[in-house]
Amino acid sequence: RLILADALALASAENPDLIIDFATLTGAQRVALGFQIPAFFSNSFENAAAIMRAAKLERDPMWHLPLWEGYRKQIKSKIADFRNVSSSDNGVGGAITAALYLSEFVEDDKNWIHIDFNAFDNSTGLGQAQGLKAM
Repeated sequence: RLILADALALASAENPDLIIDFATLTGAQRVALGFQIPAFFSNSFENAAAIMRAAKLERDPMWHLPLWEGYRKQIKSKIADFRNVSSSDNGVGGAITAALYLSEFVEDDKNWIHIDFNAFDNSTGLGQAQGLKAM
Protein backbone atom coordinates (compact mmCIF):
# COMPACT_ATOMS: atom_id res chain seq x y z
CA ARG A 1 0.00 0.00 0.00
CA LEU A 2 2.78 2.41 0.80
CA ILE A 3 4.45 2.03 -2.59
CA LEU A 4 1.10 2.27 -4.39
CA ALA A 5 0.32 5.43 -2.40
CA ASP A 6 3.57 6.98 -3.62
CA ALA A 7 2.78 5.95 -7.20
CA LEU A 8 -0.70 7.50 -6.96
CA ALA A 9 0.69 10.77 -5.62
CA LEU A 10 3.24 10.89 -8.44
CA ALA A 11 0.62 10.02 -11.08
CA SER A 12 -1.75 12.63 -9.69
CA ALA A 13 0.95 15.31 -9.95
CA GLU A 14 1.31 14.52 -13.67
CA ASN A 15 -2.23 15.89 -14.22
CA PRO A 16 -3.72 12.92 -16.15
CA ASP A 17 -7.32 12.73 -17.31
CA LEU A 18 -7.73 9.41 -15.48
CA ILE A 19 -5.70 7.32 -13.05
CA ILE A 20 -6.31 3.57 -12.94
CA ASP A 21 -4.44 1.32 -10.55
CA PHE A 22 -4.61 -2.45 -10.27
CA ALA A 23 -3.49 -4.23 -7.12
CA THR A 24 -3.91 -7.51 -5.35
CA LEU A 25 -4.47 -5.33 -2.30
CA THR A 26 -6.85 -7.10 0.07
CA GLY A 27 -8.31 -10.46 0.88
CA ALA A 28 -11.30 -8.55 2.23
CA GLN A 29 -12.71 -7.97 -1.24
CA ARG A 30 -12.56 -11.72 -1.87
CA VAL A 31 -14.46 -12.31 1.37
CA ALA A 32 -17.09 -9.81 0.21
CA LEU A 33 -17.40 -10.94 -3.43
CA GLY A 34 -15.96 -14.44 -3.67
CA PHE A 35 -13.33 -15.82 -6.01
CA GLN A 36 -14.73 -14.74 -9.37
CA ILE A 37 -15.61 -11.06 -8.98
CA PRO A 38 -13.01 -8.35 -8.31
CA ALA A 39 -13.96 -5.11 -6.62
CA PHE A 40 -13.30 -1.66 -7.92
CA PHE A 41 -13.61 1.79 -6.41
CA SER A 42 -13.96 5.13 -8.13
CA ASN A 43 -14.32 8.74 -7.10
CA SER A 44 -16.56 9.25 -10.18
CA PHE A 45 -19.96 7.63 -10.64
CA GLU A 46 -19.67 8.20 -14.40
CA ASN A 47 -16.39 6.26 -14.57
CA ALA A 48 -17.81 3.53 -12.35
CA ALA A 49 -20.82 3.18 -14.66
CA ALA A 50 -18.50 2.95 -17.68
CA ILE A 51 -16.50 0.16 -16.01
CA MET A 52 -19.69 -1.72 -15.16
CA ARG A 53 -20.88 -1.43 -18.80
CA ALA A 54 -17.50 -2.66 -20.10
CA ALA A 55 -17.49 -5.55 -17.63
CA LYS A 56 -20.96 -6.60 -18.77
CA LEU A 57 -20.06 -6.25 -22.46
CA GLU A 58 -16.90 -8.35 -22.03
CA ARG A 59 -18.63 -10.84 -19.71
CA ASP A 60 -15.84 -10.17 -17.26
CA PRO A 61 -17.62 -9.40 -13.99
CA MET A 62 -16.51 -6.65 -11.65
CA TRP A 63 -18.37 -4.91 -8.84
CA HIS A 64 -18.30 -1.29 -7.72
CA LEU A 65 -17.79 -0.91 -3.97
CA PRO A 66 -18.24 2.46 -2.27
CA LEU A 67 -15.62 4.81 -0.93
CA TRP A 68 -17.80 4.97 2.18
CA GLU A 69 -16.94 8.14 4.11
CA GLY A 70 -18.27 6.66 7.36
CA TYR A 71 -15.28 4.30 7.41
CA ARG A 72 -12.68 7.04 6.89
CA LYS A 73 -12.35 7.42 10.67
CA GLN A 74 -10.81 3.91 10.70
CA ILE A 75 -7.70 5.21 8.91
CA LYS A 76 -7.20 8.20 11.22
CA SER A 77 -4.01 8.11 13.28
CA LYS A 78 -2.85 9.83 16.45
CA ILE A 79 0.78 9.97 15.28
CA ALA A 80 0.63 10.09 11.46
CA ASP A 81 -1.56 11.60 8.79
CA PHE A 82 -3.27 8.25 8.11
CA ARG A 83 -3.07 4.57 9.02
CA ASN A 84 -2.47 2.20 6.12
CA VAL A 85 -4.58 -0.45 7.87
CA SER A 86 -7.94 -0.09 9.56
CA SER A 87 -8.13 0.65 13.26
CA SER A 88 -11.28 -1.47 13.47
CA ASP A 89 -10.92 -4.28 15.99
CA ASN A 90 -13.10 -6.60 13.94
CA GLY A 91 -11.45 -5.93 10.56
CA VAL A 92 -14.71 -5.30 8.71
CA GLY A 93 -14.75 -3.18 5.58
CA GLY A 94 -11.07 -3.84 4.89
CA ALA A 95 -11.31 -3.41 1.12
CA ILE A 96 -13.11 -0.11 1.59
CA THR A 97 -10.70 1.24 4.18
CA ALA A 98 -7.74 0.23 1.99
CA ALA A 99 -9.27 2.13 -0.95
CA LEU A 100 -10.00 5.12 1.29
CA TYR A 101 -6.35 5.13 2.34
CA LEU A 102 -5.24 5.14 -1.31
CA SER A 103 -7.72 7.89 -2.16
CA GLU A 104 -5.84 10.20 0.20
CA PHE A 105 -2.97 10.24 -2.32
CA VAL A 106 -5.06 11.20 -5.37
CA GLU A 107 -5.78 14.90 -5.81
CA ASP A 108 -9.49 15.67 -5.37
CA ASP A 109 -9.97 16.91 -8.94
CA LYS A 110 -8.47 13.76 -10.55
CA ASN A 111 -10.58 10.91 -11.89
CA TRP A 112 -9.43 7.70 -10.24
CA ILE A 113 -10.31 4.02 -10.39
CA HIS A 114 -8.79 1.44 -8.06
CA ILE A 115 -9.22 -2.23 -8.97
CA ASP A 116 -8.65 -4.76 -6.22
CA PHE A 117 -8.35 -7.91 -8.32
CA ASN A 118 -7.47 -10.41 -5.66
CA ALA A 119 -10.42 -12.37 -7.06
CA PHE A 120 -9.17 -15.55 -8.66
CA ASP A 121 -10.80 -18.91 -9.06
CA ASN A 122 -8.79 -21.75 -7.54
CA SER A 123 -11.14 -24.35 -9.01
CA THR A 124 -9.43 -24.03 -12.41
CA GLY A 125 -6.03 -25.13 -11.16
CA LEU A 126 -3.62 -22.22 -11.35
CA GLY A 127 -6.41 -19.67 -11.13
CA GLN A 128 -7.55 -17.07 -13.61
CA ALA A 129 -7.47 -13.35 -12.85
CA GLN A 130 -10.84 -11.71 -13.37
CA GLY A 131 -11.69 -8.12 -14.22
CA LEU A 132 -8.96 -7.58 -16.77
CA LYS A 133 -10.81 -8.00 -20.07
CA ALA A 134 -13.14 -5.15 -19.16
CA MET A 135 -10.18 -2.79 -18.96
